[in-house]
Amino acid sequence: MKMKTLTIALVFTSGFALSQTSELPQTMSEKRVETNANGQQVTTFQPSAFLHTTPAREWPQLEDSTIPSEEKVKIRNNFERDGYLEAQLSTEIDPVVQKVAGTRSGRAPIVNKNGQSGSGLPPDPSGAAGPNHYVQAVNTSVRCYTNTGGVIPGGTFSLSSLWSGSSNAGDPIVMYDRHADRWFISQFNTSPNRILIAISETNDPTGSYYAYSYTFSQFPDYPKYSVWWDGYYMTSNSTHTAVVFDRTKMLAGDPTAQMVSLSLPSLGSGGFRSPLPADADGPLPPAGTPCYFFNLEDNAFSGVFQDQIEIYEMNTNWTNTGSTSVSSSQQLSVPSFDAVFTGGFANISQPGTSQRIDAIQGVLMYRAQHMRWTGYNTIVLSHAVDMGGNRSAVRWYELRDANNGNWSVYQSGTYDPTNDSRFMSSAAMDNYGNIAMAYSICNATSIYPGIRYTGRLSTDPLGQMTFAEETAIDGAGSQTFADRFGDYGHMSLDPDGGTFWHTGEYLAAGGATRTRFFSFRLAGNAGIDITNPYYSNLEMNVHQSNTDLNINVEGVYGDASVVMEVIAMNGQVVKTLGSKQAQNQKVSGTVDVSSLETGIYFVRVGNSNFQTTERVLIK
Repeated sequence: MKMKTLTIALVFTSGFALSQTSELPQTMSEKRVETNANGQQVTTFQPSAFLHTTPAREWPQLEDSTIPSEEKVKIRNNFERDGYLEAQLSTEIDPVVQKVAGTRSGRAPIVNKNGQSGSGLPPDPSGAAGPNHYVQAVNTSVRCYTNTGGVIPGGTFSLSSLWSGSSNAGDPIVMYDRHADRWFISQFNTSPNRILIAISETNDPTGSYYAYSYTFSQFPDYPKYSVWWDGYYMTSNSTHTAVVFDRTKMLAGDPTAQMVSLSLPSLGSGGFRSPLPADADGPLPPAGTPCYFFNLEDNAFSGVFQDQIEIYEMNTNWTNTGSTSVSSSQQLSVPSFDAVFTGGFANISQPGTSQRIDAIQGVLMYRAQHMRWTGYNTIVLSHAVDMGGNRSAVRWYELRDANNGNWSVYQSGTYDPTNDSRFMSSAAMDNYGNIAMAYSICNATSIYPGIRYTGRLSTDPLGQMTFAEETAIDGAGSQTFADRFGDYGHMSLDPDGGTFWHTGEYLAAGGATRTRFFSFRLAGNAGIDITNPYYSNLEMNVHQSNTDLNINVEGVYGDASVVMEVIAMNGQVVKTLGSKQAQNQKVSGTVDVSSLETGIYFVRVGNSNFQTTERVLIK
């Protein structure tokens, strides 16, 4: 969502950041427009600028903003809302509503810290976890933490430091590309309209970055990203609703890394376009798998006749980008919901004020988490629904396909255990099939905007969040000067496969804008839970001896059969041992890797109930 030019900056402790800037020749910034076999316009862009930065730890460090919320730079959004929508409001009964809270023992936060406040309103917090770090970005700044929540020296810097000549325009997104062991940081730019992406040169988020700028003909509002086997995919609230960047070249710091842009056909919306690209958290999908996009469509939208999730497939050809295509593959019917609220963008009631705040209605909330399993794949989604009178609950879904792109609703639910509003959600699944979900919460009388979370085990009754609701942080005030509260929260999965990390916004005393980040597990802090036998304390050890790759796993419950696979960086299974039976909770296997090229691979061991993966270098 568009941010006005900053008039009040975060405080610098010293001078300006230095970067090694390499502006590209004019010919590099040109675009090429072609028509594919389906008659779609395909636009290929070269970067308009590229720079290889000096290490971030050498840049001037920022102090957190102490600007009062009322004085922060107000972020303008490009939300549009068709005027007919409120007249189309229905009284559909939600058939999957959960009115009783879960009773499983809560999972208290492991790390639970205040994040950055930033100089923009709202802060738009985004964050991701790596093996040793957690990186959070808000409007105007980035901060790097240890995985125990400590601030890393040299790890707090202005977003604009990553791209020479850029401003802190807004809507940052952080991803950890676990497959490449790199960090991805992005924001948009105005005048000219650009998307700015920085890829860390190593796994150190305080090190150097390869920073790219791409110019758009239309402002790329509210960008959302994903990691896929053949690219970094993006959507935005614009006509650029199906975009892909050349991940391979960006990871190599190649200044010619291209971007390809198309428009999703027949995109139903209530005026705001925010489909989500599938984001691979588990092993990458096999080479050749199209990237899936998911769009929420309410039957109140023009031209939409059922409550549904429309699914698209994008096939990218980096050799001949003009043949890249995107098509609608499914209109997946889902249990009835109402995703349209009244009052424009002033929806959710708060204590002690008539000022209502924005529910972020009619769109799927970031992310569309993709997990690859033995025999099937999953997608986890969530969004806000109106339970009547602008009281919001969270609808969530687990979609599955059988490795064929034919998606179905495996389970869904509307989490509404109390008469409070829950909104601005984010959900994800771990390596055991458990689902965690975090969200903002408040009501009109006693609960100020805060952050809570819940979850379910894979063996629980379908459609139910079975854990007791936990509080990450209670709110302590209401926002009284504007309806804009927040744009998104962000839940990510730790590379350990079992720890969730979430960052979101809350309001402190007097309505001061704050962010929080926290981690928790559903499988138990030690990876053990006696209520579910698959939560044995799994340990995998992989080592290479000459041309043999030796795989040893301990903690396999019930001596179950497992499949052992070696997966290449493009997601292709290059070696498999098929089904192997564990004995005394242990299973071992040896893979001949003499035919494989030197490089990074993933070893995956699992079955339909669990999986564990390890990133390995095969020499």
